[in-house]
Amino acid sequence: MDTESNYSGYSYYSGRLRGSHRHGERSRDRHKSLSKESSRSEKSVTINAPPAEPLLGDQSVRGEEVQDDNWGETTTAVTGTSEHSLSQEDIVRISKDLDDSVGLDCKHYLNVALSVILGLVVLLTPLAFLILPHLLWPDRLRACGTACEGLFISVAFKLLILLLAVWALFFRPPRAGLPRIFVFQALLATLVLLFVLSYWLFYGVRILDSQDEDYQGIVQYAVSLVDALLFIHYLAIVLLELRQLQPFFSLCVTRSTDGATQHYNLGQLSIQRAAVVILENYYKDFPVHNPAMLKASKSRTAKHLAGLKVYNVDGPGGNNGAAGIAQSQSRAMIAAAARRRDSSHNELYYEEAEHERRVRKCRARLVVAVEEAFTHIHRMQEAEQKKASVDVMDPREAAQAIFPSMARALQKYLRTTRQQHLHSMESIQQHLAFCITNNMTPKAFLESYLTTGPTLQYGKDRWLARHWTLVSEASVTSGLKDGTIFLLKCIDFSLVVTTKKIPYIQLAEEFIDPKSHKFVLRLQSETSV
Repeated sequence: MDTESNYSGYSYYSGRLRGSHRHGERSRDRHKSLSKESSRSEKSVTINAPPAEPLLGDQSVRGEEVQDDNWGETTTAVTGTSEHSLSQEDIVRISKDLDDSVGLDCKHYLNVALSVILGLVVLLTPLAFLILPHLLWPDRLRACGTACEGLFISVAFKLLILLLAVWALFFRPPRAGLPRIFVFQALLATLVLLFVLSYWLFYGVRILDSQDEDYQGIVQYAVSLVDALLFIHYLAIVLLELRQLQPFFSLCVTRSTDGATQHYNLGQLSIQRAAVVILENYYKDFPVHNPAMLKASKSRTAKHLAGLKVYNVDGPGGNNGAAGIAQSQSRAMIAAAARRRDSSHNELYYEEAEHERRVRKCRARLVVAVEEAFTHIHRMQEAEQKKASVDVMDPREAAQAIFPSMARALQKYLRTTRQQHLHSMESIQQHLAFCITNNMTPKAFLESYLTTGPTLQYGKDRWLARHWTLVSEASVTSGLKDGTIFLLKCIDFSLVVTTKKIPYIQLAEEFIDPKSHKFVLRLQSETSV
């Protein structure tokens, strides 16, 4: 093709619309990582979400993503062994996960070790206050009798309550790995450490050095320490749990690829903790991210540009170098695309109408096939099982027996709706066995495929983004403010979060006297009543 031109022509794609769909249907493109959004000069940190277990018990590996797309045509009731393979993208992703998980585990174990050490110091300090006088100067202590025994019981129960309260509040499974320290948690840990050190300092100076003989006073000193620790635990509940309950901000979360949007009301949280709450709600509220749905517009644009041809009418030396050639070609192609812009909406309209027609047709075929398949399953009672002359199957065998009759229709529907990469043959058979076990109807079985469900509905190898990157201009440990904007990025897409403050609402009261509800019927001569 010539390189330079003063005129560009457009070669219209001569194939019919249905032919283009069939050509797109024959393509078997798998996951492609979308181009990452360019970011400004911002602070970037990483949030690592804990691994989740597959809901349907799917223990398959990523190799199932490269399974044969023709499983609907070739499947049988009895399946054999299969070979798994990994793509280069999967290998890079797995190696990155392994490298990042090492630092994550070390940080997690370090935090747990420091928390356990601090907790043991706090719980053992009151006991040490009571035991050390008996070990160092037992002969000089004055007996306190019943008063000390009552205080011993009080200390024992208060320490038990404190132990259970600390375990319930601080030793919970982590929801996510935060990129920065939790300010309030670090503040409370520092306060407890300084508090215990000050008690030890006073104990060493006033009791150990002088070898105080008043044991009842020593016991009361230990009781006061336990009481103060209980009050600090109450302060921790207020700062860590109660402070964030009242909503102050409305956060709008938008997925960058398809524009899916959700709104959440949150309290006074830091940016990193708000990001964790958003990600926890993302997996249950947002529909699963489907990159295949985004390929239609890209393929349409590529098809339009592929029909443009540029001709050189002046010969190879008509312009000033390669830069002039490229610039001339760009102007020519843009001009041709602009001339065809007026008719492109018609093509888009008929293309969407044809796609909807094909979806409805495949849906009807799938519903009929599933209903016919379910009619062959009959749940037998215990009395019938003893008298039955045929072989009795368990739910797994029954699912494998009726699956081939619906597999082709299900495969065509998933291809048409571009969901084939979200469901493997093994996961469909497991879901079918689950529906048969619980005596569910064909409509209940089809609901998982006819409507796009939340992200958690699918296996973790289909959706899980373990590593999220938090991008924010403000510090991630600072609190939310009106107008705060931050991004949560993963490999394929990003979540754009904008913050709006909930407005202050002023209510006024207006009293209406019940006796004022009196009415008069007005009659006009033109109307008959």
